[in-house]
Order: sequence, then structure tokens, then C-alpha cells
Amino acid sequence: MLSDFFRSMKTREERLAWLVAIGADALQLAVTPLFAEGALSPADAILDAVVAVVLVRLLGWHWAFLPTLLVEAVPGADLFPTWTAAVFFVTRQMHAPEEPVILPPEGKKI
Repeated sequence: MLSDFFRSMKTREERLAWLVAIGADALQLAVTPLFAEGALSPADAILDAVVAVVLVRLLGWHWAFLPTLLVEAVPGADLFPTWTAAVFFVTRQMHAPEEPVILPPEGKKI
């Protein structure tokens, strides 16, 4: 199931971005005591800065990364997978069609 998800992505950069985001969020959950202080924890600040730089290098700059970085500085916010949510938002927009096709309902004449 997870392998099908990663195969559905078009580029290597997208797959790496997902792995980085999921890995960072999992690490922050797994070692919560090290990251519990939010921005006051040097380990948390370093991890978030590295993740932000890597994601921008992989996917390009997107405004969703800035609020994610700010939320990560809030104590306790590491319990929510913010990096994964940001990558979902960015990659979803990369594959969304530009404009939806709107067809008239069947049987009605315009």
C-alpha cells in the first residue's frame, strides 16, 4: 500500500520530500522529550531548519513551508505532523488541474 503511494509520484524529488517530511515528524514523535520545548530546544530548531532547507531544495519555495516552520517553534506542536501536511499541500497542488472541466447535466439543454 505504501509502496503504491510512492510509485504514484512522478518525480524522485517528490518521493524524497515525502520521506524527509515523514521521517522528521516520526523522529519528533519518537523522541518527544528532546523536542518538547519547541523553539527552546536546540535539537528541534536544528532539525526543523534542516528539514525546511531540504524540502525547499527538493520541491522549490512554497509559502506553506513558512507557517510550518513557525508552527514547529511552538512547544508541543511537534506532536502534529506539520512537515507531512505541508508536503501533502505542496505536492497536491503540483498535480491539481489548472481549471476544472464543467459539463452541463445530462438531459438538459442549454
